[in-house]
Amino acid sequence: MNIIVTGSLGNISRPLTQQLVEKGHTVTVISSNPEKQAAIEAIGATAAIGSLNDTAFLEKTFTGADAVYCMTPPNYVSNEAPVDYYTRIAGNYAQALAKAGVKRVVYLSSFGAHLDRGTGVILGSHHSEKILNAVPGLSVTHIRPTSFYYNLYNFADMIRHTGFMAASYGENDKVLWVSPSDIADAVAEEMVRTAGVPAIRYVTSDERTCNEVAAVLGKAIGKPDLTWRLIPGDVMREQLETHGVPAAMAAALVELYDSLHSGALAEDFYRNPPATTGKVKIEDFAREFAAVFAKSN
Repeated sequence: MNIIVTGSLGNISRPLTQQLVEKGHTVTVISSNPEKQAAIEAIGATAAIGSLNDTAFLEKTFTGADAVYCMTPPNYVSNEAPVDYYTRIAGNYAQALAKAGVKRVVYLSSFGAHLDRGTGVILGSHHSEKILNAVPGLSVTHIRPTSFYYNLYNFADMIRHTGFMAASYGENDKVLWVSPSDIADAVAEEMVRTAGVPAIRYVTSDERTCNEVAAVLGKAIGKPDLTWRLIPGDVMREQLETHGVPAAMAAALVELYDSLHSGALAEDFYRNPPATTGKVKIEDFAREFAAVFAKSN
């Protein structure tokens, strides 16, 4: 198959590209960074260097593809509202896919995308799904991963300086966690599926309370008494802004955390759980966390 992968060589796109190349597919990876070209070609893929804001570039790259993996890159430091950013990129994809005549797309969405409000920074996933679903003749599977393990790296400095973790979700809140490699496995399966194509596929690796996560991470880094405190949303927002997060983005992140705390983000997941969970458990990630934590001391 002729497959297009967006996301350059990111946490999901790199292992996805490696899998697809190893299985004999012709893979083109879109990146906005010319310096990534050599690394992309070293994997055995072709690099297409250009911007997701350039619909003519996307149309040209998508033309002739049997399947396309679409994702929206992070945009945490921009002043553009998260929903506006998501819908703009999804609109670019939709326009290019339609003009290129692509029939199959796997889109990286998020759990919580069933909600049309209250999910903060990821609310755009809800609108992006609708935009892609409206493209005539396009078969779309929306991959809805749960909370990424690597978001836990954001707590490293807090652990080092305070000896605890804290957020406006925590303590005994149950959270679904996922590894990028498990997401890549799911995307790779859906890219080549020819029958029984699902409209939505949830992906998760493990489910733990925040205190359980803290205990596992604490053991791995030599802090067995590590805990995860639950703090008010206004305190969380103030801390984010103090660390340079723009006010609008800080508010959107706290809204997301509130939906984690209330359980709203995961309600549709539990109504439609995946048949299997991923291979990477919190203990596996804890070893990676410990290595990164040690290097940053």
